[in-house]
Amino acid sequence: MSFQDGWSALNLDMPKRVPRTEYSVDWYHFDLIKTVTGIAVTETSPEAERQRARAAFVKAWNYDFFWNVLISAGEFGTHRTDMGHADYAASGSDQRSAGKSLFQDPEDVLNFDPLATYGVKDRQELIRRFETHYADACQANPTGVNMTGVYVTCISGLIDIFGWDLLLMAAGTDPDRFGALTDRYAQWMQHYFDAMAASNVPVIMVHDDIVWTSGAFIHPDWYRRFVFPNYKKYFQPLRDAGKKIIYTSDGTYTEFVDDIAAAGVHGFVMEPTTDMGYIAEKYGKTHVFIGNADTRILLHGTRPEIRAEVERCMRIGKHCPGFFMAVGNHIPANTPVANALYYNEVYEELSRR
Repeated sequence: MSFQDGWSALNLDMPKRVPRTEYSVDWYHFDLIKTVTGIAVTETSPEAERQRARAAFVKAWNYDFFWNVLISAGEFGTHRTDMGHADYAASGSDQRSAGKSLFQDPEDVLNFDPLATYGVKDRQELIRRFETHYADACQANPTGVNMTGVYVTCISGLIDIFGWDLLLMAAGTDPDRFGALTDRYAQWMQHYFDAMAASNVPVIMVHDDIVWTSGAFIHPDWYRRFVFPNYKKYFQPLRDAGKKIIYTSDGTYTEFVDDIAAAGVHGFVMEPTTDMGYIAEKYGKTHVFIGNADTRILLHGTRPEIRAEVERCMRIGKHCPGFFMAVGNHIPANTPVANALYYNEVYEELSRR
């Protein structure tokens, strides 16, 4: 059963097959969903019909783990920078132009006080929100491991509030003051982590895009002064409460894998540019890791190239008890259906231990 395989892997009790998850393909790739399930849905289909098709798809592809978070930019209300959105949906309906920033210059950024601006949410209400979010996820996805979590953990929160341009200008203008701002943000965010620790949710997803594809965008020493110490403060209540903490960052965070592990996570989700081999070699017996087939190979590759990519991932992860197969970071709607089907075929062929 999918839940049992996912839960076993999450607890480093190696299941007989390599479990798997995928991200967003079951929400956006309607041609693939129709091919796999026979249910003809589109972006404009009624919500109930899309949910029915999605459930049939994830059952057919045998998801064992459902990536999910609750706390995102909505917590900031209107006091944030709208950076717009590139088109990802097949129709381009999610494309949105950037809005005007609420912040005028780096000094505005460096003086910002998250606590004074956003206040602190009621603890019991936060606990209720996390538990309801988890219960709803379990009802929607009864066949796999579910969770709640935070998207705007630290750096991702600052990106969402200030936008890239002013964030980078402020960090470059005065790294120490930008670090002090980061500490203020983390102190405000702590009450969300404390509420998750007090909830009945067993698995917590922590998302924070701390790097670009080229790696760190601020000097690595800065992260070690201002990001990872705050991670430790976030995670300690979760660990004390017996939660499983899974960490996600886009980009290439290989240079920070050891720092993230030391902060207290139980597992890693990564894109193809982070070195999964390094994680498997050093943490493969002690941590979960999820990934990291290259979506570009599914998008443009030949069948031999797709097979080789799945074989690469299996060669790295199959001997590790907490390994989950996934495409990093998504299978977008313009991926050829035949390529996605072949990827799944090879995964199923190689998934048995």
